[in-house]
Amino acid sequence: MEAEKWGRRIRAFRKLKGYTQESLAKDLGVSVSVLGEIERGNRLPTEQFLDKVAKLLNITVDELAPPKTDSDH
Repeated sequence: MEAEKWGRRIRAFRKLKGYTQESLAKDLGVSVSVLGEIERGNRLPTEQFLDKVAKLLNITVDELAPPKTDSDH
């Protein structure tokens, strides 16, 4: 569930900033398949990965983070 939320947020910000999966993966130094797995929620992104994504997209990790819901407590 957590991985899915991160993946949706990463995909949304990637598109908002005009990146393709290929271009973002290249800039992150990962394969398109790794980025795709993260965006689909099949793989939980590492803290280091999130830092890189946020920096490349010129946003903070807090902005990238899924909003907290009551069910997260």
